[in-house]
Amino acid sequence: MDLIDADHSTAGGKAAPLAELTRAGFTVPTGFVVPATIYRVAATALGLTELSTEHADEARSRILRSRLPDGVVDDVSQALERITAGAPTDYVAVRSSSTAEDNAHASAAGQHDSFLAVRGTEQVCQAILKCWASLWTERAAAYRAHQAPQAPQPPGDMAVLVQRFVDARVSGVMFTGTTSVIEASWGIGERLVAGHITPDSWRIRDSEIVDRRPGLTTERTDRYDVHLLTRFTVPTEQPELCLADHDVMRLYALGEEISTTLGGPRDIEWALADDTAWVLQARPVTAAVPDSTAPSPAAADSVTITGVPASPGVASGPARLVRGPGDFSTVKRGDVLVCRHTDPAWTPLFTIASAVVTEIGGVLSHAAIVAREVGIPAVLSVPRATERLPPSSVVTVDGTTGHVSL
Repeated sequence: MDLIDADHSTAGGKAAPLAELTRAGFTVPTGFVVPATIYRVAATALGLTELSTEHADEARSRILRSRLPDGVVDDVSQALERITAGAPTDYVAVRSSSTAEDNAHASAAGQHDSFLAVRGTEQVCQAILKCWASLWTERAAAYRAHQAPQAPQPPGDMAVLVQRFVDARVSGVMFTGTTSVIEASWGIGERLVAGHITPDSWRIRDSEIVDRRPGLTTERTDRYDVHLLTRFTVPTEQPELCLADHDVMRLYALGEEISTTLGGPRDIEWALADDTAWVLQARPVTAAVPDSTAPSPAAADSVTITGVPASPGVASGPARLVRGPGDFSTVKRGDVLVCRHTDPAWTPLFTIASAVVTEIGGVLSHAAIVAREVGIPAVLSVPRATERLPPSSVVTVDGTTGHVSL
């Protein structure tokens, strides 16, 4: 179905708001949806309805070994031709849109897979299968279990959204509300939402910029043919914020219009390309960002380091250095995760850790959103945290003030 015709029951939580915004005249990349009903038929044929979370590996394997029915492949091929006709390129984004994600209580931020710069019917069909399979990942299962600990939820159904790919000059995320927060980086925003960079950020209150904070924008990601490549920014990009104030206020106004149209504060992904502001996502804000512009009381501890408050609350525990998945088994319940950066795949750790401290990342990244949803304090952008917090030392993390104390 064309994106403009999508509704939540068949198109999922990511596609449905974008369809509503398209109908309201907002600038949303043209797209189509492979509805959840097609996944449901495939899941039944593959015997997935008989499998539990304990058989997730088998479920993913069955999906990835399968093929879409010929009729679906033909529909995808025709829809691709339709949405790319007249576009600058024929590349598309293939994005998961589960019927259980992007609602008012659970964003499932980063828990299901999406694929950028995909080209041609065969690649798109493979990406659709991978989106389906991502319902059965460990991180998605851990997220669902935390959302409903007394009654574990089945994977649900997965629609898939396919849209024209936007080659962004600058991209980012915006949370609207009493204070709007905008985070941005040069190029495509994949690493920003994943928490792999510290973006430039702004806070706007009562139509006035009240805070500007430069990030570490020494790198940018762009599409080169079918690849997304990260390179160092050129000298003219490094010393300046990636958005001018007039662009910040333009995005702020866009966010206010979207929030009014959809009925409440929104978590909006956007991209600027050729002076057009494209809306890529507009889900409800599930948990507010701490106010980092408020003065923080001085900590009384002898050794205190400070970062950006990302998830409120206070917790103490042994510092546990995590460099990647190979260290997951060392994390024990109540540990404080200390890492260079997090990743959506780390969600299972968030259900046992008492707090998170990172050296880089933004407060609107997927991991920061999940930390707020599961209710653990998080402090980001703490300089040299992995060096300054000795393993197993007991640390106290204040995610409201941004203080980390030994």
